Amino acid sequence: MAELVQQPLVIEGSGWADYGLVDSGYGRKFERYGPHRFIRPDPQALWSARLDDWDADGEFVPGSDEDGGGRWGFARTVPQEGWPLTWNEVRFTAHCTPFRHLGFFPDMAPVWDWMRGKLGGKADAQTLNLFGYTGVGTLALSECGPVTHVDASKKSVAQARENAALSGMAERPVRWLIDDAAKFTAREVRRGKRYDGIILDPPKFGRGPEGEVWRIEEGLPPLIADCRRLLDEDSRFLFLTVYAVRMSSLALAGLLAEHFADLPGQIEHGDLAVREDGEDGRLLPTAIFARWSNG
Repeated sequence: MAELVQQPLVIEGSGWADYGLVDSGYGRKFERYGPHRFIRPDPQALWSARLDDWDADGEFVPGSDEDGGGRWGFARTVPQEGWPLTWNEVRFTAHCTPFRHLGFFPDMAPVWDWMRGKLGGKADAQTLNLFGYTGVGTLALSECGPVTHVDASKKSVAQARENAALSGMAERPVRWLIDDAAKFTAREVRRGKRYDGIILDPPKFGRGPEGEVWRIEEGLPPLIADCRRLLDEDSRFLFLTVYAVRMSSLALAGLLAEHFADLPGQIEHGDLAVREDGEDGRLLPTAIFARWSNG
């Protein structure tokens, strides 16, 4: 029976050569992305900034609606087509999206390492990346074996394939699928499929390729139930992250505990966070997570 660890964890990310959290405060964060620096809103940066001057190439100014909207303003020229960044052996394109982020989620870097560690020693591991976005996590997992990458956005899947080519990984065994994550997972259950690991990063709200409506409070419980059916006692993990919702990681952990009670291993939950550059850098929380792991 999977043990539920009640005490929350913090999975701490830190900067690397091509990314870093330079400073934060006053509801904003100042980050470096390769040769460029940007300011983005972050309501969890409740403290004061440490630096007097944030010399940024661009800033995302949010709209009045807390659920979205806003625009980028630029002080210097930033390539519209994006620019290449590297995490370990994975290369990908960063660009300023209309959704305030830059085409990937840097706080996921320690999760990518953790997943590869859980799959270590397992030959030809089969993994599933739901809501896979631009594929950085998929390419990280492809080191361990075949990956099924699912996203409803044709544009995101195209970008993921471009990132695979940029990384020299175009020939790796990845299935790139434009599909509704919930419908695809249900079909996999009917097919009797199994996976060694599943990662999913569902949005708060979204639409599938055929207009399907996704609301996390309604869609997540049946999706997790189907994900459980794709895993067994020999599987290694399920990792769930949730951004920008009024929800506790305890709620996510409780959902996993309900569906994973019959499997060995443990269920953990807590915050993802990124540490500012420097010896005394502060931790900025970014998302909540829950995970089941085994072995």
